[in-house]
Amino acid sequence: MSTRFDRRTFLQAAGRLALFAGLAPAARVWASAPFPAYPFLLGVASGDPVPDGFVIWTRLAPRPLDEHAGMPMVAVPVRWEVAEDEAFATVVRRGEAIARPELGHSIHVDVQGLRPRRPYWYRFHVAGQPPSPVGTVRTAPAAADSPERIRIGVAGCQHHEAGLFTAYRHLSKEQDLDAVFHYGDYIYEGAGKEGALSFVETHGRRVDRRHVGGEIYTLDDYRRRYAQYKSDPDLQAAHAATAFLSTWDDHEFDNNWAAALDQDGTPPEVFALRKFAAMQAWYENMPVRRALFPSPQGGITLYRRLDYGRTLRVHLLDTRQYRSKQRCERGTTRPCRTDALAGPEHMLGSAQEQWLGAGLDSGVHWHLLAQQVMVMPYAYPDSRKSGPTNTDSWSGYPAARARLVDTLRERGQGNVVVATGDVHKHHAGVIPSVDGDLLSTPVATEFVTTSIASGGDGSDIPSGWEHVSSENPHTHLLNDRRGYQVFDIGPRLWRTEVIGVDKVSVPGGTKTVIARLAVEHGKPGIQPA
Repeated sequence: MSTRFDRRTFLQAAGRLALFAGLAPAARVWASAPFPAYPFLLGVASGDPVPDGFVIWTRLAPRPLDEHAGMPMVAVPVRWEVAEDEAFATVVRRGEAIARPELGHSIHVDVQGLRPRRPYWYRFHVAGQPPSPVGTVRTAPAAADSPERIRIGVAGCQHHEAGLFTAYRHLSKEQDLDAVFHYGDYIYEGAGKEGALSFVETHGRRVDRRHVGGEIYTLDDYRRRYAQYKSDPDLQAAHAATAFLSTWDDHEFDNNWAAALDQDGTPPEVFALRKFAAMQAWYENMPVRRALFPSPQGGITLYRRLDYGRTLRVHLLDTRQYRSKQRCERGTTRPCRTDALAGPEHMLGSAQEQWLGAGLDSGVHWHLLAQQVMVMPYAYPDSRKSGPTNTDSWSGYPAARARLVDTLRERGQGNVVVATGDVHKHHAGVIPSVDGDLLSTPVATEFVTTSIASGGDGSDIPSGWEHVSSENPHTHLLNDRRGYQVFDIGPRLWRTEVIGVDKVSVPGGTKTVIARLAVEHGKPGIQPA
C-alpha cells in the first residue's frame, strides 16, 4: 500500500506543532527584553490536571491596560520550570516557550511525565526580569486508584464592578484542593458605568473597580477586559493556589447569547465575528490545553472530561454554544421563540448529549456534571421582572431536560451530582424524574454556587423571597451571600461546604460557613453533613 506524500499538508502540520512547541522560526524574537515594567502582572495559573501533568499559563503584560498590554509586537522567549518543592531545589521539568503577539503574549505549556497525585510548583522567567510568582498544582490520581478524598472548589460570576473578589482570597487558603471548577462569567462585557465601586483600597493598593472603556466587541477589547480582571490580587491568589477547570457562560461573550444569536438581534454572521474574538481571548487567558485552541471554522470544542482515579469523573459541559433560541419570557426584548412555535429544543446539542451519555457508562464512584445554568426546575417570585421561570436555564428547555433526565435514569446509579452557577445565589436540591412533580424520585443532586462578586453584598434571604423555599420543596438551601462551595468527595459520601462572605463592598469581608450538606452514594438527595 502506497502513501502519497503531500508536502503542503506536511508543512502545515509541522508548522502548527512548531507553533505550539514554541519552536517555529520567528524573524522578530526579542532576545533581550527591556520591559517597561515587571511583565508578570497578571500572575500565573494552572489547569486540567491529569495523572502525569497539567497545563501552566502566564501572559506577559507590563502595562495591562495599555495598548497590547504594554508589549511590543514581537515574539518573546519565556523559560518555565516545574519543581517538587517550593524552593525549586528539585526541578523536574523545564523548557522554553514563545510568547507570541498573535496570542496576546500568552503562554500555555502542557507539562507531562510527572508522578500522580502529588503537588508541584512552577514559575516562568524572561530575560532581565525577576521570575514570575510561584504557582502550585496537584496532579490527578492514577487511573486505577480510588482515593478516599477529592476536594473540588466551585466559583464564578465575578463582576469586577459589583464588588471585591474577597471570596477568592478565602478560596486560595482552602486546604488540599485538587482543583476549582469555574462555571463561567469570568469577565463581564458591559461598558464601565457610574455607581460601580470606585477606588477601593485593597492589599495596600488603590484600585478602580470600574470597567475600562465601553462594551467590548473586538479582540483587543476582550484582551484588555481580561487584563483588568486578572490584575486582581485575590483572583491571582486563587489561580496560584490550585488548578482551574475552566468553562464559560454568557458574559465572556454577551449576556444570554445562544448559539448563533445574541440578545440584541445582531445578524448571526456579524455576531460570529464577535464570538470568535471572545473565544480567542478566552483561550489566551485560561489555563487550558492546546486541544481547545480556537479555529475560525469550528471555534472551540469546550466540553471535555477529567478523571480523578475511580473516585470521580468530571464532565465539563458547554450549555451555550449548541443551545436553541431561548423561549420568550415576560418583558423580553431579545429574539425568542414562543411556546406554540418552540421547535426542536437543545441545550447541549446532539453530539454533546451522546458524548455525555457514553461517558456516564464508567466504573467510577461519582460523576460530576460541571455546567453553567440550573437544571432542576425552580419557581422564582412572581415579582421577578422576567417572571417566575428562568427561560435562560434548563427550565426554558424542558424537552432537552427530559432527555437528560432519561439519560441519568437509564445510565446513572444514583451517583450523579450537578454543579451550577449563574443565578448569584446558593441553592441545593434534586432533579426530579417526572416533569411537573417536584417530589418524584430524583435522578441526581444539584448544588448551585453563588457569585464571587456579582450582585454585591447580598443577604441571607433577599427581600421578596421569604416564601420561595416553600414553593420549591425539592430544594434545601437558599442564600444570597457572595462566596463559593467546596466539594469533599469520598467513594461513599459526598460532602459540600457552602461558604459565604459577609461583604464585598469593602475590603476584609469575613468568611462564614453557611451550610454543610451531604449526599450518599446511590441516593440522590440532600442531608445535613
